[in-house]
Amino acid sequence: MKKVTWDVQYTSVPPVIKYCKKCSKKMEFVCSNKFRVNAERKYLDIWLIYKCSECNTTWNMTIYSRINPSSISKAMLEGFHSNSKELAEKYARNIDVIGKNGVEVGIPDYKIVGQNIDFKEKVELHINTICASKIKIGTIIRQKLEISQSVFEKLISNGSIKGLREEDLKKSKLEKENILIIDICL
Repeated sequence: MKKVTWDVQYTSVPPVIKYCKKCSKKMEFVCSNKFRVNAERKYLDIWLIYKCSECNTTWNMTIYSRINPSSISKAMLEGFHSNSKELAEKYARNIDVIGKNGVEVGIPDYKIVGQNIDFKEKVELHINTICASKIKIGTIIRQKLEISQSVFEKLISNGSIKGLREEDLKKSKLEKENILIIDICL
C-alpha cells in the first residue's frame, strides 16, 4: 500500500459569523489584523477588531478582559500595541477564544498541497493541517480528485474510500490529522 500525504494550507484566517445590526442578518466578519487596547486604572482590556464583509461595521472580539498588565509579557503587550499581524492571526485562529465570544467560526480560504493519487494501487491517504476546521473531509477529497458529489458518495458506499476510524466521510470535519484508505484500482 502506497502512502500519500496532502497538506491543507490555510491562505487566510477563518472569518467569524455573527449577526450584523446594519445588514440585519448573519454575516461574515473578517479579521482586520488590528487590536484595540484600553487601559483603565490598573487593568487592561484587549480586543481583536473584525469588520463585516458587506458593510464594514466593526465588532471587537474580546482577547483579554480586566487583566493586570503585568500578567502578560512586555513583548506580547507590544505586539498588541503595534498590531502584530502574527499575533492577530494567532488569536483569529484560536477556536476557543472565538467560541468564548459567542460567534460561529467560518471556513477560511485554503489550498491542498500534495501529490496526485495513482489509482493503480491501494493508497493510505494522510490529510494534515495546522488546526482543525469546519471544512468537510469530503470537500477536500472531491476537490483534489476532481470528482462530483455523486461519484464521491458511490465510492464511499461501495467501500472504495473509507476512514481509518470508520467515521462518516460525508459529515466528518477536518482534524489535524486524518487517515483514509482509498482502493479504487483501475
